[in-house]
Amino acid sequence: MRADNTQHLLDAARRRAQATRRRAGAALRRMDNTGTHVTFDALAREAGVSRSWLYNQPDLRAEVERLRDRPHPAAGRPVPDRQRSSDASLLRRVEVATQRIHELETDNTRLRHALAEALGERRAVAARGPRHDTPRP
Repeated sequence: MRADNTQHLLDAARRRAQATRRRAGAALRRMDNTGTHVTFDALAREAGVSRSWLYNQPDLRAEVERLRDRPHPAAGRPVPDRQRSSDASLLRRVEVATQRIHELETDNTRLRHALAEALGERRAVAARGPRHDTPRP
């Protein structure tokens, strides 16, 4: 009588399925991190899996569709999700920029007044004429 190897076959199939999922997940993260345009075909090639297998994995399918449908910048590669700015960080950057603009406007006003005073003094000296307090030879 032959030994029942069914459990060994099931274990091997389970390990193979887990390895395939890990490969697909790693390939998806790699594509997102490098800004590669994510499609089912590109991911299948990158991970070495079939497109039909990807379509049958609900979590991977949802992630591919989300990354595929994200807006792409006009020039260059898409920005990976982990590098995108949050609304809070963008708001903070606007606040910092607004404060810096205010500081620069204040400096600009101060410098304009200083320049106007210097030019006024120069004009006054020129209007008085040449200085005659130096002895002539």
